[in-house]
Amino acid sequence: MHTTSSGLAGGALGAAPAGRLSSWRAIRCMALLAVFLLLLARSGQRTSAQTTSEEYRVKAAFIFHFAQLVDWPPETPTGTDNSLVLCTLGEDPFQGALEGTIAGKAVGNRVIRIRHLGQPQDMQACQILFLGKAQSKHIPLLVTDLHNAPVLTVGETAGFLDAGGMIDFLLEENKVRFEINLEAAESARLKIGSRLLILAEHVVGESHGK
Repeated sequence: MHTTSSGLAGGALGAAPAGRLSSWRAIRCMALLAVFLLLLARSGQRTSAQTTSEEYRVKAAFIFHFAQLVDWPPETPTGTDNSLVLCTLGEDPFQGALEGTIAGKAVGNRVIRIRHLGQPQDMQACQILFLGKAQSKHIPLLVTDLHNAPVLTVGETAGFLDAGGMIDFLLEENKVRFEINLEAAESARLKIGSRLLILAEHVVGESHGK
């Protein structure tokens, strides 16, 4: 199961269709990158007068693009409707912004569905798990409890990557940025796209050859 476009056989289609498919993929990747850069610029226009709700709308939009630029292993369990499940744990810091911003949007052939978990027992049923500030003291234990399941963990607290989280939001001069723990993602057999790595403020575990 992949959330980004997977390779399609080109022999039976002929050279011209394969070339068109390659061009379409390149255009799609450039469009995604342009949207991400626009989102970064929009975040950079934030001021201290802007509200927490606006911050979380920006974070919700980032998470949608994370989903587009991450590949899950083919055998990853899915919901009965083949949806991509995005979960929060405990009180929802987004206060409806996930439903208003990205619920129902398509990632490949899958539709994003939002779940708000009261308890951590169902974490492995998620494809993306957001662990907010309220969970900061429990994050090392929660990440350990996932046992390297293919769940993209996203947080917003200091030390999130050190605790084994995969993507951590930062606020720098009221600008939303993010950093990535590539080692943690690879341990869970998640493939983070190169375009996402380029846009990160910092990448843990990135080799010099990448």
